[in-house]
Amino acid sequence: MDFSFTDDQQNIRDAVLKHCSQFNDDYWLERDREGIFPHDFHRSMAESGWLGIAMPEANGGSGLGITEAAIMMQAVAESGGGMTAASSIHGPVFSMQPVQLFGSDEQRQRMIPPVIRGDDLICFAVTEPNTGLDTTKLKTRAEKREGGYLINGEKIWISVAKVANKMMLLARTTPLADVTRKTDGLTLFFTDIDPTKVEVRTIHKMGRHAVDSNMLFISDLWIPEADRIGAEGEGFKIILHGLNPERILLGAEAIGLGRAALHKAARYANERIVFDRPIGMNQGIQHPLAKCWAQLEAANLMVMKGANLFDKGKDCGIEANAGKYLAAEAGFEACHTAMLTLGGMGYAQEYHVERYLREILIPRTAPVSPHMILNFLAEKALGLPKSY
Repeated sequence: MDFSFTDDQQNIRDAVLKHCSQFNDDYWLERDREGIFPHDFHRSMAESGWLGIAMPEANGGSGLGITEAAIMMQAVAESGGGMTAASSIHGPVFSMQPVQLFGSDEQRQRMIPPVIRGDDLICFAVTEPNTGLDTTKLKTRAEKREGGYLINGEKIWISVAKVANKMMLLARTTPLADVTRKTDGLTLFFTDIDPTKVEVRTIHKMGRHAVDSNMLFISDLWIPEADRIGAEGEGFKIILHGLNPERILLGAEAIGLGRAALHKAARYANERIVFDRPIGMNQGIQHPLAKCWAQLEAANLMVMKGANLFDKGKDCGIEANAGKYLAAEAGFEACHTAMLTLGGMGYAQEYHVERYLREILIPRTAPVSPHMILNFLAEKALGLPKSY
């Protein structure tokens, strides 16, 4: 049992941190204030080959695993870019897994390389206003027509849709009342966003202003059959393969953001002089920060365990969900403690930790709430009755 990075993994971490250092705190604060997507950051990561880290070499990727992807995304968040930087490149890292695993050879060659190169920006359109996590009750309808499907429905909390030109869309091809199992009858598509058929309406939110969140109103969107991923009606099973990697990556990002906050707090505690001594000499400052460090590092072990199991092809649902839960809670505590350490200056934008605190609420809340994760762990890890 080895908890250390390999030389290659350490090189990935070092290289990503060095690359991201070009985009400093002021850059991310400005993006947050303006609410403008960080196109130059996204482009630089694509040009450096990072977007394809977990995609096969045959499709233009690096052929590495979710472990390496988690190391990369953690470093991106830890650099100070936080969830804004991570969310701007999150999609290409894991969202193309359904195409890789279930698409045809033609689809892999047509769909994946442009995303890895940064030519295509993608969004993941699954969640709907009145269904939440009950994905089987999606109401967006895909009606089969000659040569393709006609789509009508609504989606909510769809990131990057304002700037994306492609979307991964889950829709119901068979009414829920007509299927044997409620997980049947959902179909997955990867297709163009036609702005004349898809209205994108921005959701104004607390943080991560540079990466948009939206509602989609889809009216008679035509999707050719060639853009269907996998068999009709098998979409729910297909997207399940991407849920664990998503949780692992979000957990890694939460830890990275928590580390960034701790770094800011420790530096301030060393420099801030009150009563003729640095406040970092006071145990009332030291102990909360040290506790946060321990919690982050412990959560990181669970996240990396989940990544390692996934890359070995083993069941990792418990570890991926537990890792995401622990990382988000530890990350939140670290960002909150950092803000308290800075006192009034922690509330000032120029010190950045208030931005970190706003952004850490994203992995704490999405894509699944801590309460639903605890429900899952109670059932799967402890054998308790299903509660939902």
